Amino acid sequence: MTPEELKHLVRTVPDFPAPGILFRDITTLISHGAGFSACIDHLAQRAETAGAEAIAGMEARGFIFGAAVAARMGLGFVPVRKPGKLPVPTIGIDYALEYGRDRLEIDPTAIPEGQRVVIVDDLIATGGTALAAAELLRTAGAAVSHALFVIDLPDLHGAARLRDAGLTVDALMDFPGH
Repeated sequence: MTPEELKHLVRTVPDFPAPGILFRDITTLISHGAGFSACIDHLAQRAETAGAEAIAGMEARGFIFGAAVAARMGLGFVPVRKPGKLPVPTIGIDYALEYGRDRLEIDPTAIPEGQRVVIVDDLIATGGTALAAAELLRTAGAAVSHALFVIDLPDLHGAARLRDAGLTVDALMDFPGH
């Protein structure tokens, strides 16, 4: 399936989580066996082109796509977790959200110094979480130059923020509007 065909598997839910928002729900893509497999194939091809030696994904939907891409490529997966979820000493980063703050953590021993890690997530909106993940992975010693997404919401300028921070950004599809 082409990315354009995959785009038709994404459900749009109006007025969620607030009036005026068009929520792009990937549940319908994940539940479509051939579509999900094709999506992972496209992401894996792009990660291979980027020279990935490992894949990182942010909790929670980045785990779905990132782990599947890593498995398809025969690579390791680095989970970028919410705070307090890992049973070993971690390093973390606090970052700003539209309304408040959040934190990401990783096990720094999961990444050999200089390993080329590609970030994979379901959606890029404002880019805050992906920027924080890239900084955290770099702090742990990873070489992070690429971030791959299933969906880009270009009107929120997240991909542009990542590019401004030196990351190559690629998405299988985009949905203009919020």
